[in-house]
Amino acid sequence: MTTAATRRSDRRISPVFVGLLAVTAVTGWATWTGFAEQPGVAVFLFVTAAWIVSLCLHEYAHARTALHSGDISIGAKGYLTLNPLKYTHALLSIVLPVLFVIMGGIGLPGGAVFIERDRIRGRWRHSLISAAGPLTNVLFAVVCTAPFWLHALDGVPADFRFALAFLALLQVTAAILNFLPVPGLDGYGVIEPWLSYNVKRQVEPFAPFGLLAVFAILWMPSVNVAFFDAIHSVLNALGIDDLHSYCGQELYRFWRPTPDVCVSR
Repeated sequence: MTTAATRRSDRRISPVFVGLLAVTAVTGWATWTGFAEQPGVAVFLFVTAAWIVSLCLHEYAHARTALHSGDISIGAKGYLTLNPLKYTHALLSIVLPVLFVIMGGIGLPGGAVFIERDRIRGRWRHSLISAAGPLTNVLFAVVCTAPFWLHALDGVPADFRFALAFLALLQVTAAILNFLPVPGLDGYGVIEPWLSYNVKRQVEPFAPFGLLAVFAILWMPSVNVAFFDAIHSVLNALGIDDLHSYCGQELYRFWRPTPDVCVSR
């Protein structure tokens, strides 16, 4: 199916999303120029707005792929407008991800758009729909890290570099967590079409608790350290050193004193 199966109004970009883009642009400018008296406030608003934009794009990728795979009900549900208020669970899709960023600097996988899977034929299509969301996070991470691995940081203010590094950390964590083959996460959605009926039936009751189980395990100190070591290894490979991501997170938490090493000079 194509977008011809949807009304033009179903595909019109929401003013809410346009507003998020505007906030991202303005606070990004404030972070770049040092316009704000407290740079941490500008970084907080910039990263939070950009993070919500990425969540909207994540869900849009799921919805758009589902539309082209045969679920023509997507348009009427408002998922193609990029309006986060249209998601089935706004709490899971927006509120909780932002809270987890504030609390622990973890890119919580969002969810959800309701897809009528019975309209879709072919296991590859089902897998692609699930993969589309986290692949968007991967693309976002590539964009955020491009100035680093392209060695194009000359003239880029330190606070803006720190903010980009922290935003990249969130995208990498979101992509990795989403691709875990755990019920309730996109990674399981990728492999589910290829599992036998009996296996899917046995796993189904655990799907609502998959995400909670992942984060309960992540709160274990040894697992948390190993997880973030893996995240920083990926960031290092993309040209972002630990100092940049550390300072980005510290500036983001503007309500705490900023370490001297992270203060622009």
